[in-house]
Amino acid sequence: MLTPLDIQNKEFGKAFRGYKETEVDSFLDEIIIDYERIYKENLELKDKLVILSERLKQYNDLEETLKETLVVAQNTADEVTSTARQKSKLIIEEAENEARKIAKEAYEEVRDIEEQYGFLKKEIFIFKTRFKSFMESQLIALDDYYDEMEDIDVDQENVGEIQLDIEEEEKNLGA
Repeated sequence: MLTPLDIQNKEFGKAFRGYKETEVDSFLDEIIIDYERIYKENLELKDKLVILSERLKQYNDLEETLKETLVVAQNTADEVTSTARQKSKLIIEEAENEARKIAKEAYEEVRDIEEQYGFLKKEIFIFKTRFKSFMESQLIALDDYYDEMEDIDVDQENVGEIQLDIEEEEKNLGA
């Protein structure tokens, strides 16, 4: 590519009936100025293009990184969700097992209490029967005792009468 310096340093040979040198020089000066401006603008645009290309590369890299991050975040979210579901299932299973265990223990405790109740009911019946028998035997013994006491009272009345009879007989004999 031609540079403005190349145009400025370009010299043309002189020929018979050639162009006017001043007009050519003047025109070349205008071309140099315009070309120099376009050349500088082209360099600036190339620099901007390099900078923008680098930025675009950075943005593309950033975009790729963000995509990867989003994929990782999505995978992590999926894993967390999956783990949470597994944990919730495990917690529910443990809770159900614990509930079954508590229900079984409660059932066994109720069964034990019913057995104890049945045993105590039987013991109370046995005690009641024995106590009733004891009380009846005591009443019978008490009745027998009172019957003996009446017989003794009757015998003592007879003894008292006999004693009176003896005393009278003694009086009669002694008199």
